[in-house]
Amino acid sequence: MNPLNDYSHFLVPPQLEPICDLHVLIGSPIELGQTSSGIRRIIPIIGGTVQGVINGTILSVGNDTQLLLDHGQQGHLDAKYVILTDQGESIFVQNKALRVMSSENSLKMMRGERVDPNEIYFRSQPQFDTSSQRLKWLVEHQFIGCGVRLPDAVLLRFFKVI
Repeated sequence: MNPLNDYSHFLVPPQLEPICDLHVLIGSPIELGQTSSGIRRIIPIIGGTVQGVINGTILSVGNDTQLLLDHGQQGHLDAKYVILTDQGESIFVQNKALRVMSSENSLKMMRGERVDPNEIYFRSQPQFDTSSQRLKWLVEHQFIGCGVRLPDAVLLRFFKVI
């Protein structure tokens, strides 16, 4: 007897439910340079807005720690920041992402130039923490996101995996 036969109807592809769009404002990168692990940089998060099921502002208390490999073609990003909802609730966000692009686009991005979002793979796994009972569902589900990097901001869309 194969348990996959008995339970295969539970193993269906998950669906995605959009929960919010973020416009994350960023400051000038702090370049730590080439390390034994790769190029390290820290991008200050200086504010922003959140719209959707959750509405609010992004506080100026976070940063995006980046490890860039293959001359910047592959970026492992770890952003941590706080959302303050319109109802006064705080949400801690840790958003780990993978960004992959060509070497030409990597050079453009490092110079602060715009890059065609169609030419970049940018996906993330946001995790949330909050003391809000109303938003408890944020710590009880998995989420994924997609993003677009602009010279002075990051645009994100987060989805609940259902």
